[in-house]
Amino acid sequence: MSKGETTRAAIVDEGLRQASRIGLEGLSLGPLATKLELTKSGLFAHFKSKEALQLNILEEAIGRFKREVIAAGTRREAPDRRLRSLFERYLVWIRGEQDDGGCLFMTAAQEFDDRPGLVRDRLVASQLDWREFLGSIISEGVASGVFREDVDPQHAVFEILGAALAYQHATKLLGDPRAKARAQAAFARVLADLKRG
Repeated sequence: MSKGETTRAAIVDEGLRQASRIGLEGLSLGPLATKLELTKSGLFAHFKSKEALQLNILEEAIGRFKREVIAAGTRREAPDRRLRSLFERYLVWIRGEQDDGGCLFMTAAQEFDDRPGLVRDRLVASQLDWREFLGSIISEGVASGVFREDVDPQHAVFEILGAALAYQHATKLLGDPRAKARAQAAFARVLADLKRG
């Protein structure tokens, strides 16, 4: 990796860390450059605009999400086990590490839900891909007889993601020590409903 590529990767990594806490819009090039011991013009040499930096940070987050969460759903296991593994990894993703703010996608969704542009378009595409992936596992479960044949995969996805969003709110904002147990119980009810009868 060249020095320029290494610097660019460091900018994106630190940008992702900061954006997970303060959002993509809250990201300021000056403090980011200072943190990385770069000049603002040095940082700008790698990313010609704030939007270009935001898109690169978002792509990095998408790549990490695929490795850390979605990879769990590509294993050859029964659909119900794949869903459980994905949900557990998704909770870990949402919670994040101690030194970051958690899920960039949830932060960005609040910022860009009504703001047109390339960042919103890429964010929407990534979230639709995630929903489609979960839905495909549920559809596979229906086809294989693991889940009821009258299941609406997109409704089930809606409920699963609803439990994850409630978890994010309860654990991050409210500091509810039972947030994870509540999310797991909500997911278990969805899974039981998929199999009922």
